[in-house]
Amino acid sequence: MKQNIEEKIEIPEKIEVQTDKGMIKVKGPKGEVSKKLINPKVKIEVKDKNIIFSAKKGTKREKKIIETFKSHVRNLIQGASENHIYKLKICSTHFPMTASIKDNEFVLQNFLGEKVPRKLKIKENAEVKIEGEEITVKSPDKELAGQTAASIEGLCKISGRDRRVFQDGIYIISKSEKNIENG
Repeated sequence: MKQNIEEKIEIPEKIEVQTDKGMIKVKGPKGEVSKKLINPKVKIEVKDKNIIFSAKKGTKREKKIIETFKSHVRNLIQGASENHIYKLKICSTHFPMTASIKDNEFVLQNFLGEKVPRKLKIKENAEVKIEGEEITVKSPDKELAGQTAASIEGLCKISGRDRRVFQDGIYIISKSEKNIENG
């Protein structure tokens, strides 16, 4: 059944939101984040202290799209007010590997006794810190923080060995708001 749909998200204090042709920009104390959210049947606008998502003669499909857009905007607001944090743990049993950051590049040395270090370029707006065996990835953009953490984890991909025996590597132990260490 087609009906007019209107959903709202209240904008918290210290957060500025702008919309322009499907691009939503959220600016807050921890940084500025933007995302392109385009659908021909869904209209996004900022009025007073609310972000309004509306669809005229919307169906279930538009309702689903509006809920998805709301989730994305909530993540943008959360990232602009407090960074998204991913934590990783270095696990080495066979060879003592060392992780370091040099010139905006994550360097992993002596992984499984390899002579050539594995390297990963850290993207802009992502902050990576190494404290002992724990690596912390921070970013106002949730997708960027998650991709950086996944890329660091993927840097330690083992091939040609039994994964049950060779469990060395770097693993994500907690995502933004979720702890996955014991599961």
